[in-house]
Amino acid sequence: MNIKKSIVLRVRIVFLLVCLFACAIMYKIVQIQVLDGTKWKQISKERRIRYQPVPATRGNIYSDNESILATSLPFYRVAFDPAIAQTETFNAGIDSLAMLLSRFYKDQSPEHYRRKIKNARHAGRRYIRLNSRQINYQEKKLMAGWPIFREGKNKGGVIFEKVEKRFKPFGMLAERTIGFINEDKNGAGLEYSFNGDLAGTDGEALFERIAGGNKPIYDGTEVAPQNGYDIKTTIDINLQDVAENALYKALVEKNADYGCVILMEVKTGEIKAMANLGKTKGGYIEDYNYAVGNQGRTEPGSTFKLASMMALFEHSNVELTDTVDTGDGRYRIKNTTMTDVKIGGYGKLTTQEVFEKSSNIGIAKLIQDNFSDNPQAFVDYLHKFGLSSTLGFQMDGEARPYIKNASDKTWYGTTLTSMSIGYEMKLAPLQTLALYNAVANNGVKVQPIIVKEIRRADQVVQTFQTRVLNERIASEETIKKVRTMLEGVIQNGTAKNLRSADYKVAGKTGTARKVKDGKYVRLYSTSFAGYFPADNPKYSCIVIIDSPRGVNVYGGDVAAPVFKEVADKAYARDLAMHQPLRARVAPNKDSLPQVKAGSLDDLSLILNRIGVSNHSTATSDDEWVRVTPQMRSLKFEPNPVRGGQVPDVTGMTLRDALFILGNQHLKVSVEGTGKRVVKQSVQAGTEINKETKITIVLS
Repeated sequence: MNIKKSIVLRVRIVFLLVCLFACAIMYKIVQIQVLDGTKWKQISKERRIRYQPVPATRGNIYSDNESILATSLPFYRVAFDPAIAQTETFNAGIDSLAMLLSRFYKDQSPEHYRRKIKNARHAGRRYIRLNSRQINYQEKKLMAGWPIFREGKNKGGVIFEKVEKRFKPFGMLAERTIGFINEDKNGAGLEYSFNGDLAGTDGEALFERIAGGNKPIYDGTEVAPQNGYDIKTTIDINLQDVAENALYKALVEKNADYGCVILMEVKTGEIKAMANLGKTKGGYIEDYNYAVGNQGRTEPGSTFKLASMMALFEHSNVELTDTVDTGDGRYRIKNTTMTDVKIGGYGKLTTQEVFEKSSNIGIAKLIQDNFSDNPQAFVDYLHKFGLSSTLGFQMDGEARPYIKNASDKTWYGTTLTSMSIGYEMKLAPLQTLALYNAVANNGVKVQPIIVKEIRRADQVVQTFQTRVLNERIASEETIKKVRTMLEGVIQNGTAKNLRSADYKVAGKTGTARKVKDGKYVRLYSTSFAGYFPADNPKYSCIVIIDSPRGVNVYGGDVAAPVFKEVADKAYARDLAMHQPLRARVAPNKDSLPQVKAGSLDDLSLILNRIGVSNHSTATSDDEWVRVTPQMRSLKFEPNPVRGGQVPDVTGMTLRDALFILGNQHLKVSVEGTGKRVVKQSVQAGTEINKETKITIVLS
């Protein structure tokens, strides 16, 4: 009995404690919900509602002719406040809206969208995201006319959340030069280097954090963002395309590791093309700016011989006609042997020929003979040429040149001769090109630029003018000598394949052995640097092809053809570079040209150009004419070509004759050699049938 009473007592005590605990919970609920409700609601509201940044629209990047290289396009996410619309408007439009959403997104049924919106409205939710897919501006305009949505944000509840994406209209063209910037503000190229101008200033606005996302609250306190500035570059998209295509073909053909091309205007330093391609598993892409950055900083090889010869001419009285004995192609310096490409050597060469043939031994001997007593003097000239300093290029990431001083611990007995042919130093391609550009510019070294203007809409905020880095890197006599040598490389030396009948090129090939694991291996960095037209330079250009494979892997075989393709296209596009028609001696009017027949327009143009008097009885409707001499002029008379009849083609050029006869559907055979038709087998005016054949005789 006592045990039973004890158990009952314990149960009653536990029950009482549970009741007291339940009462405490009820009291706490009442306290939170009623007594302290206002306080907690305010805290909740403060935590849900906060200011968030509103991104500014990023500025555009333009080419030199205002073509857009990069721009920000608006995209939108569609959200909805289902509680805003009036009941009548909502009920009348919900079915149609659900059907349109289903057809547009093609991911859910109309019933799914109708139920989703209605449930949110009944639950009093003020924000739902209808779909995570982003839509473009045209699609936004289309949706804005749908039922309920057409009432707008304040009456219909539709919310178009703007999201901007960077878009490059020319795709991969100049991709690394244009560059990128990520959410952590890291990046490369123009996007990164000019981010401070392009990014603008973000605004801010109140957003309420609710289920499904953040809903903007437009209470009048929002701060509008300040959109970014636009930048106008010096890039010519046509020349950029030419440079990239020529580079790509060479890299694929030679299975090279990477390559770059830079094309620059001589006087202004404006970069018109900068192409960089590196090998990846998926092919060649613009994954790094080898033209400017550290990965492209290499031993320049023979293109550096220009600097060596400039130092030589500045320091001594050596002339282009002086001779140096290069021997049998092997030259012992301290404990190393230097060789020339030609087996058996070049023997005795003039200074001009040493450069044209790119004789390592010839250059080394000339520098050794004149600077061995004071090697620092040679280095000082390199400093004077600006080769030991960065160019202050507008894009971040320019590599720092490496030029040894004679006091360095790594200066050995062979360093002077090694440096003379482009080893034991490192330069980025743009830095080498700046030297060649200075020579083309008569000794004036200008800073390369790639951005010309910073603008807001049509208003120019900042202009970047051509900046002179060195008024004269060398004497006028030295510049004249090295320009002669650079032209000789194309006329008589290692780059004869660059000869052109239309314009002259000046430049230098380069082939430098690569270092791997501290040792030189049989892989090469090939290059060609130069300018054109040589007699009045407009452009300078450098081409680098790294580690080409196969046969013929020297600079003249690999890099020079890329230079030529770029130069040919640039020359063809730039009419200002074309040589004007040379002034002709006034013709002897008593000795008239032997013109017989042809096109009225062509003959009139030619005769007027060479100053021969001519007049015509033909009208503008007469396409073909015959020519007869009269006193000291030529007379044009109609030579009609009638359908169905054999025309008179005597006196015409073969090209004109074949054109006319072919249009008459005649079967033509040609006899003899010469420039003009002297006889035709079928008389002019004869009716033409399917069997008609004609033979024309040339003389």
